[in-house]
This record gives sequence, C-alpha cells and structure tokens, in this order.
Amino acid sequence: MTSSRKTVLAAISLCVATSVASAQQPPAIRPIGPITATSKETFGELVFVRHLKTGLLVNDVRNRRLLLLDTSLANPVVIADSTPATANAYSGRSAGLIAYRGDSTLFVDPQSLSMQVIDPAGKIMRTMAVPRSQDAMVLGNTMFGTPAFDASGRLVYRGFPMPRFEMRREGGGGGGGGGGGPGAFTPPEIPDSTPIMRVDLATRVVDTVTFVKVPKVKMDMQRDDNGRVRMNVQMNPLPTVDEWAVLSDGSIAIVRGRDYHVDWIRPDGSRVSSPKMPFEWQRMTDEDKVAFLDSLKAARQRLANAPTPAVAGQGGAAVAGGGGGAAGGGDRQMIVFGPGGGAAGAGPGNGGGGFGREMSFVAASDLPDYKPPFFAGSVRADADGFLWIRTIPTKAVAGGPVYDVVSGRGELVDRVQLPKDRTIVGFGAGGVVYLLSREATSGAPSRLERARVK
Repeated sequence: MTSSRKTVLAAISLCVATSVASAQQPPAIRPIGPITATSKETFGELVFVRHLKTGLLVNDVRNRRLLLLDTSLANPVVIADSTPATANAYSGRSAGLIAYRGDSTLFVDPQSLSMQVIDPAGKIMRTMAVPRSQDAMVLGNTMFGTPAFDASGRLVYRGFPMPRFEMRREGGGGGGGGGGGPGAFTPPEIPDSTPIMRVDLATRVVDTVTFVKVPKVKMDMQRDDNGRVRMNVQMNPLPTVDEWAVLSDGSIAIVRGRDYHVDWIRPDGSRVSSPKMPFEWQRMTDEDKVAFLDSLKAARQRLANAPTPAVAGQGGAAVAGGGGGAAGGGDRQMIVFGPGGGAAGAGPGNGGGGFGREMSFVAASDLPDYKPPFFAGSVRADADGFLWIRTIPTKAVAGGPVYDVVSGRGELVDRVQLPKDRTIVGFGAGGVVYLLSREATSGAPSRLERARVK
C-alpha cells in the first residue's frame, strides 16, 4: 500500500470516527425556562397534576386531597378530602389520576376498587369499577408508572407481579388437631419482569402488550421456636430496570435501561426499536461499589434516627427506618409486629404469631459494573410527544435534577435541568411544565409552579 493511499484511508477513518463521536455526543445541559406562576396553596411532598384548559387538577396524595386550581394556580376548590365536611371522601390509601376523554379525568380509588369520572369543572359525573380488582393498586399508585389511554381508547398500565407464598409443615403431622411442628415458610420467588397491560373498558378484555424489567428482590423467611416469623429482604439499590410511558399520539414507549434505547409500539401495532442514545456511562470499581453502599447505609441510619417515618422517593432505593417500632441501623433494619398486627416488642413474651422484617442491601459484588442511566419511576411523557427521563448523575452537577428529553423517534434532543429542590409533577400542552418546589427541610410545605420548557 502506497504512502498516499495510507494517508487517505487514515483521513477517512478519522472523519468517520469524528462523525460517530459527534453523533453520540449528548446535548449540553441547559436550565428550564422561566417560572410563570406559583401557588399560594401549600401541599405535601407527593403531588400529581392533570392539566386542564380551565385550570389544574391536583392530587395531593400525602394530605389526601383532590383540588381544582384556576389557570393562575389560585382559588382552590376541594373536590375530595378526608374530612366529613366534604361530600366526596378521598381514598383511605393513595389514589391516582388518569387523563380520560377530552378534559375529563379518572380518579382511581384502590380501596373501593372504583374509578370516578370527573368533568373539567371538578364535578364527579359517575363511578365505574376498576377493570380487575388485582390491578387497583397499580392503577392508583403512580410509583408504577402513569396509566394512559392509547390511540384506540384502551387503558395501558403496568401490571404487578404477584409472588406466591407457600408454607410447609416440619416434623410430620399437619392439618387439624395441633399435630406437627411449626410452619416453615418458603420464600416467594419474585420475578424480575412484569407485564405492561392493556384493557378495553367497554369489553373488559385485557391483553399483555410486552414485558419490562423491574428491580429484583431476594427474600428469605424463617420461623423460630417461639413461633415468630422473620423475613429478610435484600434489595439492590442500583437496579438496571426498564421504564415505560404512553405518548400523546398513543405510542407506547419502553425505555431499556441496559443499553439506553427505546422500543416503540406504534398505534398501528407495529414495533420498532430506536438506536442507543448517548449517555456518559460511569464504570464502578469494587471500591466505588463499597463506598456507594456505605453512603446509603449512613443515610438510612440518619433516617432511622429521624422523628418521622422514612418515605421512599425517586432516589431508587426504598429506605427502611424511622419511628414507630423500627430498630437497628447501618446495613439492616428490623420492624417487628405482634400477634394483633400492630408494632410490638421483639421479645418472646409476645407469644406466637409475631412477624419481623429485616431489610438489607445486596453485597457490593452484586452491584452493576456501570451505573444505570435511570431509576425506576423516572420516565414520563409530556403533552407534546416527548419523553422526559430523569437520569442518574454520573458527576456532580450544581442545581436540581437533569432530564433527558427524547423525541417520538427515540432521539435525545435536549437535556433540561430544574432549579434546586424541584421535581416535575405534570405537563401541559405547548411546552408547559408543572413543578413541585419544596424546601430542603423535612416536613416543610411545598408549592406548585408553572414553568416553560424554554
């Protein structure tokens, strides 16, 4: 090969490499647009909203209130709450909002297994049963994603894997008459994937669209000589998971955490996959894994000493601890329940039938070699056909969380950072984003803000 030919090939290779690197370079992080309105009304730390042409429907989960605000985020009208003064009672558990036909909304009550249809003025028009009783919890709990209707009017939601508990008798005997030894529980095998379901509310026909990967939990159950049951739950605080959302055109997006690409189920039923999106993958050495777990254990210890119970957030790991019968710290927590089901002491004086739960993290060697791009519950669809993915930071960035904005073709088109102490709680058409602003102090009230994407 001549020298000139080598030079040409080298130049071509350099151009190709530069082009590929440029194509994979993520957009620069920019701040979200200006805040245009702030509510005077305060809320708890768990809020979800539904944008309406005439205002904003607010689900204040922690305070068990459903409110209607006007377009200026003022003049709140109570639709449902937990006080006898209101004709409509909020669920005894967390309830969820689902955008329905036009500006109407479904208010899902897992406790009564019902869905109330709310018109744009905040009036409850009628009540229907949930499609299946076993799905009431996932429809009314946004920790499992945001249920939405596809282009054919079918309700899409994430299913819930139902682990099966079994018990065997030791020492023979069993059945009635008090024979046999204490029961030995076989820990359930919890699957690491769960279905995305789709149901026609008119016919109640349910089908499975696809499957997504969910955090894997290891469990072990044992009964001691006093009849007390202990369950050890091992959690991976950095699971590689998939997330999903329904876009405004009815497309179902499955964001794969393993290689950061999107699988699409289009309104016509076709299935396509987008190329991998650029991401600054961060390798974790053995020392990094140990340090990460140590920091989580220290954080959980601080929460265990706090005066109020800890609440799982978007940080990825559900943290045990807090008051009310919790004991221990570090890498384990135990919660003991007495025979009546309430919190009780751990001693044998409780008699039989107590229940204890230990929560611990997996070994450092079980953590992934690369930090995943996002945690569970970090993907949402806006009202303009884009996916918003709250990413796990790979390096220290001053300010609030950073979201990757992905087009309906699966292309990373923008990276938006929120101000400090803000989270996204909903979207409106035309580039409207609703934020929840809360002080860093635990228990401080939160306010709603309306911002522009740019």
